[in-house]
Amino acid sequence: MQNKFTYLFLLIIVLIGQHSLGGHSRATGSRRPTDRLAPAMVTYILSMPAPQTHYFEVEMQLANVALPTNLKKNGYIDLKMPVWTPGSYLIREFAKNVEGFTATSAAGLPLRTEKIRKNTWRIYTTDDNLSVRYRVYANELTVRTSHLDDTHGYVNGASMFLFHDALKNQPLQLVIQPYKNWNTVSVALPGIGKFTYEAPTFDLLVDSPIEIGTHRTFTFTASGIPHTVAQYGEVEYNEKQLAADYKRVCETAATVVGEHPCTAYTFLVHHIPVPSGGLEHQNSTTLQTTRAAYATEANYKGFLSLVAHEYFHLWNVKRIRPIALGPFDYENENYTRALWVAEGITSFYGSYILRRAGIHTPEQYLSSIAADINSLENQPGNRFQSVAESSFDAWIKGYRPNENSANSTISYYTKGSVLGNLLNLRIIAGTNGERNLDGVMRLLYTEYYKKQQRGFTDEEFKKALEQVSGNNLDDFFARYVNGTEPIDYQAFFEPVGLRLVNNASPVQDGFLGAATTSAGGRVTITGVRRGSAAWTDGLNTGDEVVALDSVRVGDDLLKMLAGRQAGETLRVLVNRGGLLREFPVTLTQNPLVAYRLEPVPNPTDKQRALFRKWMFIN
Repeated sequence: MQNKFTYLFLLIIVLIGQHSLGGHSRATGSRRPTDRLAPAMVTYILSMPAPQTHYFEVEMQLANVALPTNLKKNGYIDLKMPVWTPGSYLIREFAKNVEGFTATSAAGLPLRTEKIRKNTWRIYTTDDNLSVRYRVYANELTVRTSHLDDTHGYVNGASMFLFHDALKNQPLQLVIQPYKNWNTVSVALPGIGKFTYEAPTFDLLVDSPIEIGTHRTFTFTASGIPHTVAQYGEVEYNEKQLAADYKRVCETAATVVGEHPCTAYTFLVHHIPVPSGGLEHQNSTTLQTTRAAYATEANYKGFLSLVAHEYFHLWNVKRIRPIALGPFDYENENYTRALWVAEGITSFYGSYILRRAGIHTPEQYLSSIAADINSLENQPGNRFQSVAESSFDAWIKGYRPNENSANSTISYYTKGSVLGNLLNLRIIAGTNGERNLDGVMRLLYTEYYKKQQRGFTDEEFKKALEQVSGNNLDDFFARYVNGTEPIDYQAFFEPVGLRLVNNASPVQDGFLGAATTSAGGRVTITGVRRGSAAWTDGLNTGDEVVALDSVRVGDDLLKMLAGRQAGETLRVLVNRGGLLREFPVTLTQNPLVAYRLEPVPNPTDKQRALFRKWMFIN
């Protein structure tokens, strides 16, 4: 009896195993069911044998991939290249740089392949194990792309590594084979051997940029977390002072949410002639700055502001995020109307963190707020595009500006930063200084990142603000987030004893409203401001300004306009497409503002107290 049941039990186990494997077995070289159930695994081998050519070489090894990819049923496997990288909202078509795609079986035999879409390669096989090889041309040194030359290699994962939809959540390994004499690799992935790393998912691989070469590094500890700074580029700096200031910024940033989610963090810093800012990642960031970043106080504080901004992203965006920003669709636009929260409020915190860390004085912080307001209020597009629309249209407008962008769009960075400041002030005033915007970030972090493990919706963000502030914000969102109404700044600054004053000179020259460039003795219009004299009276972008009132224009149009009054009409001769045309243009009043924040006369004790709370003055 016991033997009979044992036999039946084993038979059932075998049948279940065959069913789970699709009932297939090989005539030769067959493996036991337990072997067939080994987890799928992807290994990337990244090499750079000739860096002066700007080509990385990638080998992608796939093991045990039949079940998750449905390989036996389909008879093929499709591999794809992302078309964009998270944090930079533009379709960049990374597949354009891929060359020499080939695939081989585990036995080393070539497999038939074809490209079936702009970013998709199909491999015809039913084998569990195969290898893919391709090259990636990398000669664009920005935080969003990859770069390789004879001095270093920099990898943004979205522009380098192929993926399969069904394998994105499978564990993977990355093996880096640096060019000869390159001895340093910096990446925020756990190492499992020399230049060998692992990641639980493709998302984390993409979210872990890599610096390869002979760069210098230094370390510091902040909030009990080890931090590494990798410095690429020839630059002089005081390592001890720089590490101390990084630590101040990082520890101050951590006080906003009150919990640090990382076990380690990595800064990759490029010192180059034309930097492209920063890009946030899960446990790291790439920063680009000039070689003069540490040369002056202004330059240095500007760099620390970039550090604070990108570092704060490890909470806001990478964990506290609009619901559209993860899990990522790497093949299409990921739309959200809340980039003003993701980027704009992070910009607000970038400056606020420096103030709280004692790096910015109160006066410097007020100047940074006024600078944002001036930038916003001097852009005509502020009256035509809401910050929610700016967020949604980042894919087609924000990263693709043209000569009319200033007239029709705004930056969700700038207006989001302004709104972040105003919301912070609203909460401080409404709670008598007991709360600020930190409470909103903590609520979102706890409720959506930790508890529900997802992003927040637009309505959930608004509700979090209302819960912390104790106020209904329907009017604020209707007018300033989803609308384009002028902001009543005084209502927000008055409770902390400040007023916004326009210091623009009351006596100004007449205003033409044409941006120009000068080259080779020629002045060319590069932009025309909406509603200005140039706009109303017909001057166009691309016009070469030849003469004013029959007088030849030199290299500097502004000198010829100096002293002209609003209401005065000029005869402007332009070369448009090879034809000379003359336009009567009537100058207008200069509409540009130059706001600064000043104390109100005789501030009350309550205003003084709220000001000190706002500024973190003990």
